[in-house]
Amino acid sequence: MRARAVSLRKAQPSRTLVAVPMPADAESPPASTRRADWVHRLPKAEVHLHLEGCVPLNAVALDDPARAGVTFDPDTGVPQFRDLAEFLAFLDHSCALVTDGTQVEHIAYEIARRAATSGVGHADVIFNPTHWPEWQADLDGFVERLDRGFEAGEADHGVTVALCLSLSRTQRAADSAALVDWLLAARPDRVVALSVDGNEAAAGRTGPRFAPLFARARSAGLHTCAHAGESSGPEGVRDAIEILHVERVDHGIRAVEDPALVAKLAAEAVPLDVCPTSNVRLGVVASLAAHPVEQLRTAGVRVSLNTDDPLLFGTSVASEYAQCAQTFGWDRSVLGAIARVSIESSFATQDRRRELLSDLDDYLGLAR
Repeated sequence: MRARAVSLRKAQPSRTLVAVPMPADAESPPASTRRADWVHRLPKAEVHLHLEGCVPLNAVALDDPARAGVTFDPDTGVPQFRDLAEFLAFLDHSCALVTDGTQVEHIAYEIARRAATSGVGHADVIFNPTHWPEWQADLDGFVERLDRGFEAGEADHGVTVALCLSLSRTQRAADSAALVDWLLAARPDRVVALSVDGNEAAAGRTGPRFAPLFARARSAGLHTCAHAGESSGPEGVRDAIEILHVERVDHGIRAVEDPALVAKLAAEAVPLDVCPTSNVRLGVVASLAAHPVEQLRTAGVRVSLNTDDPLLFGTSVASEYAQCAQTFGWDRSVLGAIARVSIESSFATQDRRRELLSDLDDYLGLAR
């Protein structure tokens, strides 16, 4: 049973993108500029994006930088994190500042607007109620405000958005169950998936505890995904696919430490929703050059590129594609294949996935 379609009150026509060759003359832009433009216009989806990482930083910094518990880079204004625990604490601080429905609508609208600037036609946005104290007692109102913002963004920018409700690994079992109870009773059209995130290193292996909740979600027709293989090793990834039976794994990069697991991911075509800049900024890997995304890709694992928390890491989807292409020597065929994985593994409606794949084929010059 499939998840219910995301409600789009103002349907957008499919936008076919056609690559137009640039004239090779003295008036042409530099090759690097043309490559960047090609990457920006490449049709793609983003499937690992947290609502919590989209709270405007100016509001956080103006509130009280010292009270936020981190330092802000003086040049970029981006916060600097020592580790995942400090990062998660910052999310609690910044999201607590969002107390008005108009703020929620603005955050949602800006997600769609930014997505369009990177060539993203659909985004799966994860939200974890534990980070939003003002809204924990009014999840219906919270999702309604998000829906308004996303709907306006869809109308203006043609970007569809689905929501994934995420549980926290460190919350009480009763609280997790209560969130799933709410989701299955309310069934907001835009919330199409159940997820779980949080500090795996602090919580330990939690697969068996969450397995019944994920089973309930699947039985109700919801999609599933889970964070794993970030602060945990490959055992977290194995638990996600063997105990929670998720469709996608968010991060998952530490699977590379277990060759048998890598082979399993490739054989079963389980997508990994990879966030290179996030992994570098939070110390999961030492540098982009040391990131295992290329090793996983060449081993046959389906990978997509995502931002995780774009405003907190100063990145965009197009930037992730461009930096990985430069670092790993990816050509357009590789970038196109990664964009295809992002669309195919997204939780967009079947019709929307077909539209985006058609746009991608046209852009890459492929026959339908």
